[in-house]
Amino acid sequence: MSKLQFGTGLRSVADTAQFARRAEALGYDVLGCGEHVMFHGPIGNTFVQLAVAAGATERIRLMSTIALLPLYPATLAAKMGSVLDVASAGRYLCGIGVGGEFPKEFEACGVPVAERGARATEAMQVMRKLWTEREVSFHGRFNTLNQITLDPPPEQQPPPIWVAGRKAAAMRRAALFGDGWIPYMYTPELLAESMTSIGRLRAENPVAATEFNYGVFIFSTVHRDGDVARKMAAERLGRQYAQNFENLVGKYALIGTPAECRERLRQYVDTGATLFMLTSACPDDYIDANIKLLAEEVIPEFR
Repeated sequence: MSKLQFGTGLRSVADTAQFARRAEALGYDVLGCGEHVMFHGPIGNTFVQLAVAAGATERIRLMSTIALLPLYPATLAAKMGSVLDVASAGRYLCGIGVGGEFPKEFEACGVPVAERGARATEAMQVMRKLWTEREVSFHGRFNTLNQITLDPPPEQQPPPIWVAGRKAAAMRRAALFGDGWIPYMYTPELLAESMTSIGRLRAENPVAATEFNYGVFIFSTVHRDGDVARKMAAERLGRQYAQNFENLVGKYALIGTPAECRERLRQYVDTGATLFMLTSACPDDYIDANIKLLAEEVIPEFR
């Protein structure tokens, strides 16, 4: 991934196809979709919604931002990713994370929350093998495969796996078994530190991917009035994560006037990131205006 790419994210389940077409028409490179089984409010499923988006679009890439990998059997996640990649003509980007901020969903799915990291690390290895090999055998702690072949295989060989997270364990998972690193709630300084750590890990250990890319997931609100943007973001993220974000949005989000957002985004670009998932942090009735203003007055400076 040499050039800079910019994405936006789905939020509503109901208008998935319509939003995907709007994002593509505005020139976004990537459409993201997150998921939980249950959370603090309504939330969808990344594989289902991206499949809907695939049928409604032609060019925009489709990224799980992120799939909660420990909640899926590894072979099932590989199958769903493979079918989505074929159905979208090779447009799928597999973003994964371990979750854990809502333990009840792990309990409901029968997955011990303390095992989520180990399950994700093993699943990434299984997925890569199933996407690139035939008659795969694998005997691990959580997965047993005896001469398993996925048919059809994904169009990309393999779909790139981007690892989300914030901590050292996620960086190690990304460095050794992923194709990209896409942290969230990260400052440019934190991003730079993580890039150094990942680079060192990749230099010191055998790795699966020969090419590695860096990105960042940033909650974003742009408005002609910067104070309005900051209020919108704090209120939206406060409800979404059930905590006070008034003192956090300025540090971790892309917030303010178009000029303020361009200046802040430049710091991430200068750090070396090449993928920017700019997911709206604003009221539902402002999302269209938000993604339009980002597309027309923030992103063009970096094209």
